[in-house]
Amino acid sequence: MSIETKQFTIHEDWAVVILGFIIIGLSLFIFLPLVPVFKWSTFTDLQNDVFEFRNVQILVVQFLYFISIGIIGTFLVGKSVKSFVVVFPVVYLLTVIALLIAGNTVVKNYNLEAVIFSLIIGLAIGNFFKLPDWFRAALSTEVFVKIGLVLLGTTVIFSDILKAGSLGLFQALVVVLSVWYFAFWLCKKFKIDDELALMISSAVSICGVSAAIATSGAIKGDSKKLSYVISIVLVTAVPMMILMPLIARYFDFPEEVTGAWLGGSIDTSGAVAASGTLVGETALKISTIVKFSQNVLLGLAAFAISIYWTYNDASTLDAEITKPTLSVIWQRFPKFVIGFVFASLFFSFFVAPEIRNEVKDSLKNLQGLWFALAFTSIGLETNFKDLLNHSSKKPLYAFLIAQLFNIIITLLIAFLLFNK
Repeated sequence: MSIETKQFTIHEDWAVVILGFIIIGLSLFIFLPLVPVFKWSTFTDLQNDVFEFRNVQILVVQFLYFISIGIIGTFLVGKSVKSFVVVFPVVYLLTVIALLIAGNTVVKNYNLEAVIFSLIIGLAIGNFFKLPDWFRAALSTEVFVKIGLVLLGTTVIFSDILKAGSLGLFQALVVVLSVWYFAFWLCKKFKIDDELALMISSAVSICGVSAAIATSGAIKGDSKKLSYVISIVLVTAVPMMILMPLIARYFDFPEEVTGAWLGGSIDTSGAVAASGTLVGETALKISTIVKFSQNVLLGLAAFAISIYWTYNDASTLDAEITKPTLSVIWQRFPKFVIGFVFASLFFSFFVAPEIRNEVKDSLKNLQGLWFALAFTSIGLETNFKDLLNHSSKKPLYAFLIAQLFNIIITLLIAFLLFNK
């Protein structure tokens, strides 16, 4: 007679919260990972700076740091640690290659972020080579990206947001609500399914990739649909962050207005910072604050969407269910959002400003690398044929029209609030 032992596991979202705060605790009290150098212009720079012995040491330590955190997460969620140990070095190496490409000064001049190359490299390998099923199953995309979202909370400092006054917060609230509702209404007009419509609406209105991922987590969304939305966000962010500063300069918009416009319209935080830099210091400051204000709404949006999805699921799955209980809503709620909110509150009110300044670059580097690892994984596990077959042109049209609405309404609000 054999006795089966149940493997210890916890919910993936709770595992992510634990891992996020392990990283934060290590950074604050024990070990602060150094930020490796990826910037280069010539092959001589590659040899002398990027591949310099000290920098290679930093990369090795960073690899050991990430694989250790990943092993803990893999164990907590009940996946194969052995498979993870085999797969992660491949994902890490591909991600480092993406970071090297993004570190080139010519590429930097086009403000292209590393996650774009992570996704492209992953898609290329995942579609030109047949990866074994166990390899794809060992990819920890959701864990990676959710850890990045928890760490994103460390950058959402309430004192920074309040420096922009109530105007920045008011703009963020009006823009998010109006653009989200318009985008969702538009998706329904195009007969796009609710799952994809929710991801598109959140991505356009709040903070691009992070919002799409948070929404997918809240509704337990299809990874192919998420990959499709992420691809659109990344592709459209590049021309927007270049063209919008040029438009503002041509029409001689005030820097305050331009900053508020950029921060409220461009989907990714990195692209906002890059476009703000093209305009000036004031525009950069205002655009960053407005984008942070929208990031604050990420947790509230995920909570509201999880409730909506719970009620929507209940009405379609069982005619006898008319009102889901609080326990069902709690079960559906994406717990990693709690990590995001607590990280923001902790760094806003319990970490001294000088400590924040000491750890912010390291935490930002860690956050960016978790996202890059996730995007590499998304590419590796995504079959481009399935993506194209699944996605008609309607979601793309809906996204572009909603983004145009976002650009126009945000500019009008920016003029009303910030034009002195």
